[in-house]
Amino acid sequence: MDRTIAKTEGYHSHAADIKPERLASVEGKEPQGDVEVRVLQVSDAFLVLEVKRAKGLIDPMHKHDDHETTGYLISGKMRVIIGDEEFIAGPGTSWIHPPGVYHFSEALEDCLQLEIKSPPVKTWVSK
Repeated sequence: MDRTIAKTEGYHSHAADIKPERLASVEGKEPQGDVEVRVLQVSDAFLVLEVKRAKGLIDPMHKHDDHETTGYLISGKMRVIIGDEEFIAGPGTSWIHPPGVYHFSEALEDCLQLEIKSPPVKTWVSK
């Protein structure tokens, strides 16, 4: 799978102007439930996504070997496992999963999240 993603044109974007992509898989694993992303910004160094996870969504345990990801929960509540650490994320919680570390999440409520990947790689396939 080609993991490259085109750089954003211009210096700003607005989420409402970006068509969401519904995910069929992430790193070859099918999410259990509804998740959509909006690609907000892409540079040579990073990718910024808005991620909406419906209550009950489970992202199965997986890892990324070619980038790290930082997440920030804007609204909702999630159960997150990174490596051998498990926690409940609420609004204002941030986390990181480094390259090669297995991680999992479960949306306990409808969630809105900001996600930053560095370097920028497309890890998903859209429906």
